[in-house]
Amino acid sequence: MNILAPVRRDRVLVELPQCLRKEAALHVLKDFHPRVTCACQEHRTGTVGRFKISKVIVVGDLSVGKTCLINRFCKDTFDKNYKATIGVDFEMERFEVLGIPFSLQLWDTAGQERFKCIASTYYRGAQAIIIVFNLNDVASLEHTKQWLADALRENDPSSVLLFLTPAQYVLMERDALKVAQEMKAEYWAVSSLTGENVREFFFRVAALTFEANVLDELEKSGSRRIGDVVRISSDDNNLYLTANKKKPTCCP
Repeated sequence: MNILAPVRRDRVLVELPQCLRKEAALHVLKDFHPRVTCACQEHRTGTVGRFKISKVIVVGDLSVGKTCLINRFCKDTFDKNYKATIGVDFEMERFEVLGIPFSLQLWDTAGQERFKCIASTYYRGAQAIIIVFNLNDVASLEHTKQWLADALRENDPSSVLLFLTPAQYVLMERDALKVAQEMKAEYWAVSSLTGENVREFFFRVAALTFEANVLDELEKSGSRRIGDVVRISSDDNNLYLTANKKKPTCCP
């Protein structure tokens, strides 16, 4: 018996949300990977009938706006009264992607040094890492590399998607884009105060983590063709590289 409420209409994804800046994107494809689309059409994602969940951790300096960013997307609110996160907190957001139920666990971690040991224990098993900074605070941008290093200690660098986003902007964007490129992270400029780009950003996170999740399921099940590779490198324009160009029989 299905005890879950229907997914909200504004959380249904039938197309791949596009990146914000092509020069700092995980990939610039216009559509979902053909194998993902095909698997969803055939209900062959590996967890059909169960709740597919991806874990996303949100890290960054104290008071850069991590909690405000999550609250703006999940609750469409902005609280001007700052309250530091103690340890960790999380929100669950449900989607439907290509007809498949999918959920993001958004883990809001503390930015204070004294809570780092507590927060870092929750880093493990992340499918995506969102590194938040304040474009009006140069130090918070400089610290993003250390936050990334801390998060990757608990995860396989080759299996997580990276996103770099300022919750407040517009200064220093050129420097931020450079940092994103060095990290091989996708860059998004959003505003928790006004809500600008927040919805689009989290839809992009949901779509790409879903896509990576399904591809991983296909590989584990042996359905994926030998020669298909998922990687990000400085010479690649796309996240998905296929050595064998033969298309699946179920896809055009």
